[in-house]
Amino acid sequence: MKCVLHWFASWSDPQRERFLHDLVAKAVPGKLQPLLEGLEQLSVSGADRPPRIFDCQLRLWDQWFRSWAEEERNEFVRQLETSEPDFVAKFYQAVAATAAFQQGI
Repeated sequence: MKCVLHWFASWSDPQRERFLHDLVAKAVPGKLQPLLEGLEQLSVSGADRPPRIFDCQLRLWDQWFRSWAEEERNEFVRQLETSEPDFVAKFYQAVAATAAFQQGI
């Protein structure tokens, strides 16, 4: 958790936005998850280029998050909220919007 929080502090706004989408997808599994995973696989960059550090960080984040218990996942969001309350507010809004969207389906 400390690594991800440390990385987050140095991420640019577009990187934080990508992380937000990933965090929402993890918080709201179901129909939305396969769509987001499919979009994640799309890439316009060349296959010859090595992955960026940010991409490697997201892969590690994904592996770690999958291994965390629900309590640890909640603790991560709580710690992130302590240092980045505006970001977590956007996260909660996105989760609420997703829930409303899925109820409308």
